[in-house]
Amino acid sequence: MKETVRQLIHLCFGLGIAALVWFFDHAVVIAVLAGGLLAGVVLVDLILRGYTIPVLSPLVQFGDRGDPMPGKGAFFYVVSSLSCIILFPVSLVVPALVALAVLDSVTTLAGLRFGRHRIYNGKSWEGTLSGIFVTSLCLLPFLTLTGALAVAVIAGIIELFSPVDDNLVIPVGVCTLLMLVPALV
Repeated sequence: MKETVRQLIHLCFGLGIAALVWFFDHAVVIAVLAGGLLAGVVLVDLILRGYTIPVLSPLVQFGDRGDPMPGKGAFFYVVSSLSCIILFPVSLVVPALVALAVLDSVTTLAGLRFGRHRIYNGKSWEGTLSGIFVTSLCLLPFLTLTGALAVAVIAGIIELFSPVDDNLVIPVGVCTLLMLVPALV
């Protein structure tokens, strides 16, 4: 139950950032993400110093996996999103953020529910293939069919094998792929 709620928060958070990027001016998005990043760092510092912040502290306790840095996943998500917004065109960033939000959530949820055949690092074929399938469908409004499939597969491979947090590398990896192969967009 806890992981399901955690993944739904991850999905909503990620799709919310993608919507922000899609619907708002570039400067507004940078300001919101940078301001959110600064506020997040201040709040994490307060939590690490032992302060209890109403609403946020219980949410962090419930949603975190026990990392030494509270809110690490959200922090990495915003850092990656902000970096992509600065480095890449919006038409590449939105599919990258959708890919991260959907793939990461679906692979985890499907893997927990249906995962029987482990591939690597505790992850399953069932979770990985489900994530790739659902992600490719969700990317169709933004990319060609070939592009949606290629992005979903690349994001799935990154999610499966990356030695660093996938919130950091999936958006950058997808943006880089789309920049190098413009026919996918």
